[in-house]
Amino acid sequence: MTNPRYANGALRRKHRARLRAMGCECGICKGRFGPIHYDEPSDSAHPLSFVVDEIHPVSRWREFGYDSPRQAAEDWNNLQAAHYFCNAQKSNKTEDFRQKIIRKAPKIKDGDW
Repeated sequence: MTNPRYANGALRRKHRARLRAMGCECGICKGRFGPIHYDEPSDSAHPLSFVVDEIHPVSRWREFGYDSPRQAAEDWNNLQAAHYFCNAQKSNKTEDFRQKIIRKAPKIKDGDW
């Protein structure tokens, strides 16, 4: 099975560019760990770098009333900007997890990468 996030790559790139242009704070920690580094590559070497997060996890699409995983991945209302670190900690959990991540202070230094 292919990754539903990239089944329509053009739409995914459009959503990613739109979120980047908006320059929002992290939708998971609400900016507690600092601003998102939109100019850094999205990887673990840059824990504050920008990634697209699905509010309702694609892997749990049935629970949230989507007809398919692809529909969950392509729904603009299901997407938010996030730090790489926050998104990795969230995994496929829901909004309830946000309270736990805010209590955990990671050892991240916002410096020159």
